[in-house]
Amino acid sequence: MTGSDGPHREPGSDVRAPGSASERAREEEERAVEQALALVGGSGGRPTRSRDSRGHRGPRDEDLNAGRSSNTHADRSRDPQAHRSSDPDAHRSSDSAPYDGRDNDLRDGRAAPATAPAPGSEQPPLPDRPLPDRTLPGDPAKTSPPPPSWERARAVAARAGRGGPPATIRLPLDRAPGHVLAEALGALTDLPSFDTSAMDGWAVAGPGPWAFEAGAGLLAGRGPAAALPDGTAVRIATGARVPPETTAVIRSEHAHVDEARGLLHARRSVVTGQDIRPRGQECRSGEQLVPAGTVVTPAVLGLAAAAGYDALPVVPRPRVDILVLGDELLNAGLPHDGLIRDALGPMLGPWLRALGAEVSGPRRLGDDAGALRDALTSSDADLIVTTGGTAAGPVDHVHPVLDALGADLLVDGVAVRPGHPMLLARLSADGPYLVGLPGNPLAAVSGLLTLAEPLLAGIAGRPAQDPYRALVHAEVHGHPHDTRLVPVVHRPGRAGGRDHVAPLRYNGPAMLRGIAAADGLAVVPPGGVRSGTEVEILDLPWAPATPWTEGCFT
Repeated sequence: MTGSDGPHREPGSDVRAPGSASERAREEEERAVEQALALVGGSGGRPTRSRDSRGHRGPRDEDLNAGRSSNTHADRSRDPQAHRSSDPDAHRSSDSAPYDGRDNDLRDGRAAPATAPAPGSEQPPLPDRPLPDRTLPGDPAKTSPPPPSWERARAVAARAGRGGPPATIRLPLDRAPGHVLAEALGALTDLPSFDTSAMDGWAVAGPGPWAFEAGAGLLAGRGPAAALPDGTAVRIATGARVPPETTAVIRSEHAHVDEARGLLHARRSVVTGQDIRPRGQECRSGEQLVPAGTVVTPAVLGLAAAAGYDALPVVPRPRVDILVLGDELLNAGLPHDGLIRDALGPMLGPWLRALGAEVSGPRRLGDDAGALRDALTSSDADLIVTTGGTAAGPVDHVHPVLDALGADLLVDGVAVRPGHPMLLARLSADGPYLVGLPGNPLAAVSGLLTLAEPLLAGIAGRPAQDPYRALVHAEVHGHPHDTRLVPVVHRPGRAGGRDHVAPLRYNGPAMLRGIAAADGLAVVPPGGVRSGTEVEILDLPWAPATPWTEGCFT
């Protein structure tokens, strides 16, 4: 039987004098082993519950230990004899192996099996007191992985958007602009479909001078004319069908007409085929005009019409709902009494439309978890964008609501400043995506460009844009570990210098003054960059791809 003054001694054991130094050292060592056992195996007083990096409660220790041996410290405290087993190997369970403090002895959060103590060395129970809530290195149930890099987060968002084949609809030409072509656009006919005159003038055959007959000549839109005999000419208008056997077209200003003799003379030498647009000069029937994934611009629309299209196969625009969270937001008037104006509600709709989405009017939910859950479960959009509520504050409800709905959290925080609390989730296998933006305005812009833009491009079927780099003229400080997105403006080079970008002031996470004057954001790697370094540039959706070519900048 175990006494209160030390461990039980089996008959024949080497009994040392009570209170000797070796005895006390052994007792201390065995007590340390038992304490480590309790920490690793979950033994102890009342069960504890860990918290992850967002402050959410994780599984209780009693849940983690479900199915393990019931020979816990709490059981032994009720029956001092209960810990003595007739099986000398009973205490070799991996759940009760001692933890020696080395991380490399942990496997999936459990301690590696240790050599079994000699029979009879069982220790008395420790005092029945709560154990501290600890997170062991490498325990997947109690640790959260670091946030992904900015580059990886964008790649995850783009891959999510391309998760399935895009839908295809056919729209008449007047409704197609702004959509993305679902299929390559092939020519339905030769362009031009017949030889046409490129100029107002004279169609001539053979060498001159050429005889002509008075009259209106050949006009655009008329049927085919008879073949033109050698030595003759006929007036022709731009776009008119060129008669067979025509050698060239002489522009009116390059021709001299002798009315009295009925002859036409050329003021310049005549080259065969001049000022004639031959059939198929621009394309042949069946030739690809523009590839799939091209945005239908006015110019693409005109080309499609010229090629014979009445409707175009396009990808439906992604549908986006905007949910504005926060009780502190005002819709109108000046800020007052701790309330601030909502900057994101007015900004996000036009921004998302510029990215090719169809956007509903923003819904303001305040800080109401129930209203947020109802809005998420009732949405039929392709993407839901929320503002604020992505951190771990007392009224930040996005994570708990997503957890309750069983959403798949694809990106939970990004190593980028501003905007690191952003997130990307999918509510269900066939449900909408959700991009959670931070509440600070420039941080929200960072979230738009990091997660929403590549996701929407994938859903809409747009091909990934090739990144480009530009010189930055100024030292730009960086975060020690995270990427920074800094508003910049393009500047033309002077005196033979290279075009470059200049960083703008007012680039704090709550500021919009810098981004309002910017035409892009510089991607600054951890640690920052020196003046003269090339950095990747993210264009704003309304900025041209190479805005410095015109030489006019903000």
